[in-house]
Amino acid sequence: MKIISKTILISASFGLLAFVACKPKNTSNAVSGDASSKAYVAPGKYDEFYNFVSGGFNGQLSVYGLPSGRLFRSIPVFSVDPEKGWGFSEESKPMLNTSHGFIPWDDAHHPELSQTNGEVDGRWVFINANNTPRVARIDLKTFKTAEIIELPNSAGNHSSPFITENSEYVVAGTRFAVPGDYENGDVPINTYKETFKSHMSFISVGKEGEMDIAFQLRLPGIDFDKAHGGKGPSHGWFFFSCYNVEQAHTLLEVNASQKDKDFIMAVNWKKAEEYIKAGKGKKETVSYAHNTWNESTHTGNSVLKNEVLVLDATEFKDICYFLPCPKSPHGTDVDPSGEYICGSGKLAALIPVFSFSKMVKAIENNEFETDYEGIHVLKYESVLHGEVKKPGLGPLHTEFDGEGNAYTSFFVSSEIVKWSLKTLEVLDRVPTYYSVGHLMIPGGDTKKPFGKYLVAYNKITKDRYLPTGPELTQSAQLYDISGGKMQLILDFPTIGEPHYAQAAPADLIRNNGQLKFYKIEDNKHPYAAKGEQESKVVREGNKVHVYMTCVRSHFAPDNIEGIKKGDEVYFHVTNLEQDWDVPHGFSVKGAQNAELLIMPGETATLKWTADRVGIIPFYCTDFCSALHQEMQGYARVSPANSNVPISFSLGNNTPGSLK
Repeated sequence: MKIISKTILISASFGLLAFVACKPKNTSNAVSGDASSKAYVAPGKYDEFYNFVSGGFNGQLSVYGLPSGRLFRSIPVFSVDPEKGWGFSEESKPMLNTSHGFIPWDDAHHPELSQTNGEVDGRWVFINANNTPRVARIDLKTFKTAEIIELPNSAGNHSSPFITENSEYVVAGTRFAVPGDYENGDVPINTYKETFKSHMSFISVGKEGEMDIAFQLRLPGIDFDKAHGGKGPSHGWFFFSCYNVEQAHTLLEVNASQKDKDFIMAVNWKKAEEYIKAGKGKKETVSYAHNTWNESTHTGNSVLKNEVLVLDATEFKDICYFLPCPKSPHGTDVDPSGEYICGSGKLAALIPVFSFSKMVKAIENNEFETDYEGIHVLKYESVLHGEVKKPGLGPLHTEFDGEGNAYTSFFVSSEIVKWSLKTLEVLDRVPTYYSVGHLMIPGGDTKKPFGKYLVAYNKITKDRYLPTGPELTQSAQLYDISGGKMQLILDFPTIGEPHYAQAAPADLIRNNGQLKFYKIEDNKHPYAAKGEQESKVVREGNKVHVYMTCVRSHFAPDNIEGIKKGDEVYFHVTNLEQDWDVPHGFSVKGAQNAELLIMPGETATLKWTADRVGIIPFYCTDFCSALHQEMQGYARVSPANSNVPISFSLGNNTPGSLK
């Protein structure tokens, strides 16, 4: 198949690549006639897979169906979301707390599904916050963010979150080397080589998903990109791509990537565990937030912690090893057998494939070519399984189909290339439209890929969709890989800027005990009103607490008086519905936050400051019944010095008088 036409600009002095995308010939014929039937999901039928896609700079996680490409839900994680009230309700605000205070946004890149025995298990999905380093866990029974932990000593949490085969750890590297939080950070930037360090976080995951920073590794000041955990024989190891071994701190496009090879760092985390258990780690004073969601109280809780255990990996020669890897590696991917580690050098014209068994043997035989900042560098030839020759331009990421084949995305030449792990021969290639970043095969980074589909997440759309001003929608493209040749069967637009994604069989997740509604009797929210008879309004100084219920199609109470200008009013709204998929919304005129979206049986709180005298309406924002439009009420705000008492009612339609 013809590769997309490109204009390639090569700078000999700096080794830079740039391109201008051109429309390929016969674009309209790129999809064969049977493609629509392969991607078609009939009305009322379910998709085969849930597809969890990062939102990139929108800070959220989106859920799509495969093969339809239909968007089901955007799960709020690191960014406020007015649609669902995330970060606006009093209950959810603590989930966005950090050591820097309340942070309403982040940059989310790499979803990672939990695993058991190296296979996706449908319990949780983890995702990273790149800007203010954090890792979140989303509970797939509720499709809600259950936990967020901040990472101290870290900057640019891009190399994250990657998981061990039994979800023992979620592991996170750092993109930017910086002085540790426990060190003097007021140093000249040009002392980078002397004072900047990188830290790698090992986050333990409990049986119920609860996270904790078990320990961190202190490492030389280089940049980490992607990673994957070992499998089978390589379980107990992690493999991280590294760049900027030149330790440049300015104009990295020139000053980094000068050397022919950077590194993949192999980390023996079981050995690191041994040193931690032996007391070799050092407790360092730091500050980081740990935020958890309580499903009984429907409330987030934030705790600031002040200590972390740090192990200096350069003091122990058997924890970390460097594998030379050409050139500026981005993805580091481990095949289902756990034997092969694939590097993807963005500026390389080949794909190096390393052998885990050869690496172990090389370590045993001390086959080192040098040390780098106190860490052994293994000989390239000693650890190499082989090289895929001339596969394409700008390799980024590789995933696997479980049949001995690998699939790599090529950003510059805009294509997906299929190749054999055994022979390292290119077997097939198909164009993408355009400039593909990550790719995803359901289960493609586990022991058991499902292997039917591949999705390319493209950075540039150009002519694929109706234009929408200077920026066009991000694009995903679905390929059928069940046969010998890859076949493009669907384009579908995505929100945010997708980076990585993960997918799992629909039945694994929809049958995992998903929550359909919260039982009223189990609601432990301190301001819950479990029936209309419990609704009330209580004044506490200048704070007014409204214990409110909602049900199709009214609020109780729906008339409230005695609020004074300047009062802080807390509407604690309990949805009395006990039927699946009947949320209610709640909004107040002039509220400076957002609506509430309250699930059946749930309680949520909207804080509203009465800033003016008058009659203030409130209403349901989520269409709930034929009488949704009638679901409304009024709050009366009187002057601050008023003596109007607190009163509330429901159903009292008796005409009154101003006298």
